[in-house]
Amino acid sequence: MITKEELKRFAKEIRIDLVGIANIERFKDIPAEHNPLSIFPEARSIIVVGRRITRGSLRGIEEGTNFDLYYIYGRDWLNNRILAMSTFKLSEFLEDNGWEAVPIPNLPPEIPPLGIPVREGQPAPNVMIDIEDCALKAGLGEIGHCGFFLTPEFGPRQRFQIILTDLELEPDPPFNGKICKYPICPSFCPLGAISPEGKIDYRKCQTCKNGASPNPLHRLGKPDRLGAICARSCLDYLEKNNLVKNTFKNPFRTKPAWKVIEERKIVEE
Repeated sequence: MITKEELKRFAKEIRIDLVGIANIERFKDIPAEHNPLSIFPEARSIIVVGRRITRGSLRGIEEGTNFDLYYIYGRDWLNNRILAMSTFKLSEFLEDNGWEAVPIPNLPPEIPPLGIPVREGQPAPNVMIDIEDCALKAGLGEIGHCGFFLTPEFGPRQRFQIILTDLELEPDPPFNGKICKYPICPSFCPLGAISPEGKIDYRKCQTCKNGASPNPLHRLGKPDRLGAICARSCLDYLEKNNLVKNTFKNPFRTKPAWKVIEERKIVEE
């Protein structure tokens, strides 16, 4: 029998930054088309695996001089290689010890069914799981006002995948801290895409020239905003106010952030 402590110790050895565990009971109200049990009916635990976006991966986009650094190391390779290998290695660890492990990438839950049900009463393929909701249920952090998943370790600076397993693990408690300080902090969006109530107009995000980009995993997913000015400004605020644990010798932002308000209109404030 593998304990939670043994699992997390192995995860740390292979450089996984964040691990959270939720039991299957926390998903009892999730519709079948998004429920882990639709993929693995014998699942007893959902393990959330997180790898940080290194702060240096954001440097070129923060300076406005090299966006590819982020696209490769903070997005594409991080999702499809670095994080995927971490998820796979932890899955191997579980299966080496006799417990089935189903690795799940962070595909957007907005993807509609792409087939027809193969059994009566069963959802159509493909069942898509909300990975950030899993991270919430696993106690790893909170959703902030700007719509980012925030952890006390890295703020918005991470990506997640999950593993479904029939191993019954002790679940982690819900996160009971507070990272986001809105309305003390601003919403950070120069296009006005974030309402005072925290609702996000993703149509504006799709046209944003301030570091936002199409979803890297599927065209129907929400835009990737983790390199955008809203996320970078959130990170800068959290660091300057000592709200994240991963700290640095020098501040992330030392001069006004560049902003594209309209096509070819760049301002600094």
